[in-house]
Amino acid sequence: MPACLHRNRGLADPLPALLALGLALLVADAAVAKTESFDLDPVHTRVAFQVSHAGLSNPVGSFSGSTGSLDFDPQDWTSARLSVRIPISTLDLGDGKWQQSILGRSFLEAKEFPEARFVSTSVLPTGEHTAQVNGQLTLHGVTRPVTLAVTLNALKRHPLTFRRTAGFSATATLSRKQFGISAWKAVVGDEVHLIIEAEAVRRHGNSTDSTQSEQAADAQAEPIDADADSK
Repeated sequence: MPACLHRNRGLADPLPALLALGLALLVADAAVAKTESFDLDPVHTRVAFQVSHAGLSNPVGSFSGSTGSLDFDPQDWTSARLSVRIPISTLDLGDGKWQQSILGRSFLEAKEFPEARFVSTSVLPTGEHTAQVNGQLTLHGVTRPVTLAVTLNALKRHPLTFRRTAGFSATATLSRKQFGISAWKAVVGDEVHLIIEAEAVRRHGNSTDSTQSEQAADAQAEPIDADADSK
């Protein structure tokens, strides 16, 4: 046996240990960097609902102007955190008198309870771009658990604003009587179906548009749907 091999025979090779350490540092750094903070875009976020009208139809109403925050890593849905505020007075039913009735004391009591709020408590991935978001919904002064079925439509640089933007669709079902809204049982159904469309824009260190370095990072980001992004 050559002398050089004989001398190193009892020594541990440091290369594997160094490689393992470097890999661990890279993984840890990547994990920190992936989670991003977003602010809901109130212009492109809408909370709609459907409820039976005497069994004749299922009218659609909606709330606009929702605000909130989202911490999100598309590679780790379980780390997501969501908080949303919905201004009740923005109710749109297509008719002024009907809206005032629903905003009044028999139903939403908007003057006493001017906003609804949803805060996530856990997130369970159900597919590559879907998840079950569990949380607490406060409505009409009552807080109850509600589960959203959420789909991530895209996470990419917006083609007009050049800001990194996440787009989601979500649905849920709740019982209005569980939130203390039980009037007109013979006319208005109890089961309420929620349909939510939302966009959230990545938050930066200031309130202005992104810096040049952040724009460059956004430009290099891979969209969820690469074909759609290139059209």
